[in-house]
Amino acid sequence: MSPSTEKEAAAALEATGGAVAAAVGGAAAAAEAGPTMPAYYLVKWITWKEKKTPIITQSENGPCPLLAIMNTLFLRWKAKLPAQTEVVTTEDLMAHLGECVLSVTPREKANGMELNFQQNMSDAMAVLPKLSTGLDVNVRFTGVTDFEYTPECIAFDLLDIPLYHGWLVDPQSPEVVASVGKLSYNQLVEKIIDYKHSVDSSRVSEGLVAEQFLESTATQLSYHGLCELNTTAKEGEISVFFRNNHFSTMIKHKGHLYLLVTDQGFLQEDSLVWESLHNVEGDGNFCDSDFRLCHPPQRAPPTAAASLAPSAQDQQRQIDQDYLVAVSLQQQQGGAPGPLSDLELARQLQQEEYQHQQQQLQQQQQQQPQQQQGSPAAATQVRGQGSQQGGARRREKDSDCVVL
Repeated sequence: MSPSTEKEAAAALEATGGAVAAAVGGAAAAAEAGPTMPAYYLVKWITWKEKKTPIITQSENGPCPLLAIMNTLFLRWKAKLPAQTEVVTTEDLMAHLGECVLSVTPREKANGMELNFQQNMSDAMAVLPKLSTGLDVNVRFTGVTDFEYTPECIAFDLLDIPLYHGWLVDPQSPEVVASVGKLSYNQLVEKIIDYKHSVDSSRVSEGLVAEQFLESTATQLSYHGLCELNTTAKEGEISVFFRNNHFSTMIKHKGHLYLLVTDQGFLQEDSLVWESLHNVEGDGNFCDSDFRLCHPPQRAPPTAAASLAPSAQDQQRQIDQDYLVAVSLQQQQGGAPGPLSDLELARQLQQEEYQHQQQQLQQQQQQQPQQQQGSPAAATQVRGQGSQQGGARRREKDSDCVVL
């Protein structure tokens, strides 16, 4: 390291030396402000590459950005916990993360341009408290690493943790490609609102195509995106995967993608460590730490309340429609020029969604007596129920991890 680089690193560390305490304090304040956020998390110890390694498990309302980053650092052995630790607090996680950030040394980009190290360190420290609540992440549909730039991304860059998503447009659908373009998710939603109310029929058609794309990919993962993920992710690389407002630790092993199982319900299941990511439905196969296939334990049949829960596509469709409503109302309140029918559109969307949910509820209620009369063997199928319950828990967490 050159003398000038050493001075720059020293200046950055001095400038951010007190930021760890500030970040921890910010996390504590956020925990107090949000009573639903747990103050501590249960630790699961796994044998990772023949070494006892901790991973942080997640309750329904856990801060998934913080846990995904910390689990990545634990699996890389960049962060450590005392042996046999069973519980860790939010403050402890923030302190460990702050130490990891401060331990980063300046480096140069591949193109020879030197990083503004001091500014990046300062930005990363400023964003640490947000990791315990939610991040401002806005995907673009053109590539698995394409996100609208926000200061929050600095934390991933500084820690050298790749951030991926799989919500891509299929290039074999030129009409969709032309409609979506290089827009981010937020920009695309605004475009749909504008184009659907245009007097130009071609713009109306383009808006409908874009809206259909969002509806058909409500799981926020397309098969083209899944293929691109397999191509882009490096063998053995531990990264963070963003989907449905949720952050997961991901790895590529022998050409296949796996997500770390952090559900607190599997705390005592030492053999359940990874879940394969091989389709857009999300019903992957569970594997142990050596990526050998294993089965979840037998569980009771889902209750009537659980079976009536809305699907992931229904939840995401509601989120998309709520966003459309919010933007429309915001345009009206701000006096921005726009069609007078935005409010009617919002009400219509909400009414359609309500009717759709009522129809689903009636259908499931009619099917419930038939399911209860089924054989005990059919009610205790291990593979299907384990995946469905795990998926239900993940979907519940998805709705609690809010992207600001």
